[in-house]
Amino acid sequence: MEYAKLGATGLEVSRVCVGCMSFGIKDRGNHAWTLEEEDSRPLIRQALDAGINFFDTANVYSDGTSEEIVGRALADFTRREDIVLATKVHGRMRPGPNGGGLSRKAIMTEIDNSLRRLGTDYVDLYQIHRWDAGTPVEETMEALHDVVKAGKARYIGASSMYAWQFSKAQYVAQAHGWTKFVSMQNHYNLLYREEEREMLPLCADQGVGVIPWSPLARGRLTREWDTVSARSQTDEFGKTLYQEGDRHIADAVAAVAAERDVPRAQVALAWLLRQPTVTAPIVGATKAQHLDDAVAAVDLRLTDEEAKRLEEHYAPHGIAGHA
Repeated sequence: MEYAKLGATGLEVSRVCVGCMSFGIKDRGNHAWTLEEEDSRPLIRQALDAGINFFDTANVYSDGTSEEIVGRALADFTRREDIVLATKVHGRMRPGPNGGGLSRKAIMTEIDNSLRRLGTDYVDLYQIHRWDAGTPVEETMEALHDVVKAGKARYIGASSMYAWQFSKAQYVAQAHGWTKFVSMQNHYNLLYREEEREMLPLCADQGVGVIPWSPLARGRLTREWDTVSARSQTDEFGKTLYQEGDRHIADAVAAVAAERDVPRAQVALAWLLRQPTVTAPIVGATKAQHLDDAVAAVDLRLTDEEAKRLEEHYAPHGIAGHA
């Protein structure tokens, strides 16, 4: 495993991050395809054995049960100081007023709830899951700053939003002497490259680490285009992200993978890892092979000609993933 600094910080993370949305109680939340605890634990152990030290979850994943499963497994398998643990806040956790969003009340409530579920005193990276247009950004950034100063988070990060929103949040934090975001968790893969227009150049200029979600495009880049999986049948959000014309890119991935005699997932991840702004793709795993491919991709070096073949069929997309 290789390691890199997260943005301009001194924090060292593995070049692969385990996305923990795959772990959770099936009938809690919106992801009926998740792995229950007994099936999740071997994969978490496998990731640790492979040298992965970076794990990303969220309060909203499987109604908090992802955090519980991940917290118990990491406590059993490793030392807290040896891992980089990330979670997120924004999604609705209960009905009624103040049950979601990025108000001071919501943030202060949810960080404590996340720490309780994770069984730890702090998270290394506390991220806002989406932009909250209903809360002043000053309120959100000051609350996050106070979470850091209270020792409940070491760093803060953001996830999918417009570049102007991210820039505004960073400016507000700097103007008040508050903690700034050190990372951007955005939607970025071979099928969706709209982030290359503004967000990625902004992150490069400001020294912000990029940790893309859905690096394999919900599995579209790992198998034949028309293949149906349990997740693809039930993932309503995923159905909104890609378009029929993207199959040409998936075909190019398949061709390069065949020539290299490696799984398609390795090629798609290797392309992301060669992008200078990307620190660590967030890879969800439900099988041991998924982690094997992610780890192997770190050592797979694509040529410029191969990268060009993977990129040449890209067509502009509408913004997807900000909601």
